Amino acid sequence: MTTPSESTQTLDQDNTDRRTIDNKLSEMTLHREDAVQDMGYGDAIRILPNVNVIKIGGQSVMDRGRSSLFPLVEEIAECAKTFDMLLCSGGGTRARHVYSVALDLELPTGVLAAVGVATSVQNARILQMLLAKHGGILMNPEDFEKLTLYFRSRCIPIMIGMPPYEFWEKPAESGRIPSNRTDSGTYLTGEFLGARSVIYVKDEQGLYTDDPKKNPDAKFIPKITASELLDKNLNDLVVEPVVLQNMKNAAHVREIQVINGLIPGNLTKALQGEHVGTIIYED
Repeated sequence: MTTPSESTQTLDQDNTDRRTIDNKLSEMTLHREDAVQDMGYGDAIRILPNVNVIKIGGQSVMDRGRSSLFPLVEEIAECAKTFDMLLCSGGGTRARHVYSVALDLELPTGVLAAVGVATSVQNARILQMLLAKHGGILMNPEDFEKLTLYFRSRCIPIMIGMPPYEFWEKPAESGRIPSNRTDSGTYLTGEFLGARSVIYVKDEQGLYTDDPKKNPDAKFIPKITASELLDKNLNDLVVEPVVLQNMKNAAHVREIQVINGLIPGNLTKALQGEHVGTIIYED
């Protein structure tokens, strides 16, 4: 006959066994550098390897209005017949204005990141309405699982480029403007999905040694590695520096292209794999 103490001991042992999940990480802290390395886990899968993540610049395209945006909308609609595209919207001049106001009010980085989302949302809504007759649909960042349905229905999903860190945005290396803005959110979306390509649609041919709008002697850079570009420490970059840092650690998207979307046909060529702007890559 089992005594009460023996029954309790057996029950405790059963509960302990149920609470124990045998896995390779259970005996170590997750901040160790070798937490996942050399442990037999496979590489991360590409969730949507055929998708092309495309950022439509806020200041460089959206703020230019009808003359710049309408031809690009028609080109996007035509490309969508052949390519799966997820569009991400930039913030543009209005984002810069709200950052300026928030800085003047001495608000912290997290608040700047939160209010910066609003202008990206506005531009995403504008893009969706312009593309509605072609299948444009507004997508929330948490609705990634619906992308397969959207593409099979020949929709053109559009979302904000700003990553949803908001109040949890990490402090910037200098100043209080968020390091992770719409370039960063676009890139992280492509990396998460294992995208076929990540393309930034701007109003310049690509990367220059300086801002070509202000310095006529700025030289065009057709191709460069992310590491080389970071080492150059240029005063002006065509993409946010955090994108280059993330490329160095990426599992999937090790190349991006920056193109001039104001030139008809450039987006189509980039989607077809042509080099029409600046390619930034990491070996």
